[in-house]
Amino acid sequence: MPKPIVAIVGRPNVGKSTLFNKLAGRRIAIVEDTPGVTRDRIYAEAEWLKYNFTMIDTGGIEPESDDVIISQMRRQAQIAIETADVIIFLVDGKSGITPADYEVSQMLRKSKKPIVLVVNKVDRITEEDNAYEFYNLGIGEPIAISSSQGLGLGDMLDRVVEHFDSIIGENEEDEYIRIAFVGKPNVGKSSLVNKILGEERNIVSNIPGTTRDAIDSIIDREEGKFVLVDTAGIRRRSKIKDEIERYSVVRTYAALERADVCILMIDAEDGISEQDQRIIGYAHEMSKAIMVIVNKWDLIEKETNTMNEFKKNLQHELSFMSYAPYLFISAKTGQRVHKVLEMAKMCYDNYNKRVKTGVLNDVISRAVTMQEPPIVGIRRMKIYYATQTGVKPPTFIFFVNDPEALHFSYGRYLENQLRDSFDFSGTGIKMEFRERKS
Repeated sequence: MPKPIVAIVGRPNVGKSTLFNKLAGRRIAIVEDTPGVTRDRIYAEAEWLKYNFTMIDTGGIEPESDDVIISQMRRQAQIAIETADVIIFLVDGKSGITPADYEVSQMLRKSKKPIVLVVNKVDRITEEDNAYEFYNLGIGEPIAISSSQGLGLGDMLDRVVEHFDSIIGENEEDEYIRIAFVGKPNVGKSSLVNKILGEERNIVSNIPGTTRDAIDSIIDREEGKFVLVDTAGIRRRSKIKDEIERYSVVRTYAALERADVCILMIDAEDGISEQDQRIIGYAHEMSKAIMVIVNKWDLIEKETNTMNEFKKNLQHELSFMSYAPYLFISAKTGQRVHKVLEMAKMCYDNYNKRVKTGVLNDVISRAVTMQEPPIVGIRRMKIYYATQTGVKPPTFIFFVNDPEALHFSYGRYLENQLRDSFDFSGTGIKMEFRERKS
């Protein structure tokens, strides 16, 4: 299930990065008193009550400024606003309302997104009255906090998560399978999407970076109903010189977050890069359904076992996701393109697979009989029973005597047993070990 995305926006120097770091539980964003220090969005996972969500820290918005960096930050924040499900609008309780706050509030109202108005830097109870003037922004009831001291954050998060149930409900009702095509620039993502659609919907050129934003296309086929998301290619950070390209990165990661199936596209001539591993590694960490497509296979000179050798090298580089299937295609000529949605549907079906509790425990019992858990320290883990608690991805909880007695190699062994018994090819799975209370 995709996690809701929460963006923290506001003009520069109101404390967005300080709040972001406090919620993330660690110092991620640079915090200085100089306006404009945070120029790139930064992501972090956070949780409150029963909810897990993704936060975006943005550069400050200065609506009236012509400064190049400020205007880039404004564009950056606008993309974060478009991507987010809920927006925290942060203002400064010490300086009061500024013209820039009014401008930002107008921008936020146009987004039609849920907005939580938060007044920062209210460090003392005697300063809480400072929040009242922000009613004039017309955004709603302001919540007073001090991000530096951690005051009022609970009330703020309560207000934020109030909006999550309707968002999650909308996602659950979506009957379409979302497929995100990711990879470096110029590997043929747009060409492949156009070939599947049968029309030139996305701009295709040999210039890397033609696709700036994540572009959605809906298609209804025999295999099912799909949303194809063509994302901008992500190059190594050192090569990201074009500021507009920096902004497209956030949408690529958001597309991965929302996708059911993530397809990594690799150029057959260039092979796999460290950046490819980083991109798809993000999807792997979320236990998404994943497949790998090698494009431009028509340009490769072939001998006996060329494909098998190429695949073996890729599997070595991507050994952390040995479950992913591979497909060798040519988006230009149409070679094997008809198999893309077929394989994606197979990955999705496994991503959405349920296993009966009785059958699951039979498999786990047999696995334990064949190989007992090793002794860790002075204790041996004992598995009482297991149950599947969710899908997208398949999620299993093991009730044991002592979760700390789990050796990582045995966890991997159990995962392999599940995969061999139930065919979870093409999808990540989650396993959690909990102590069974007497």
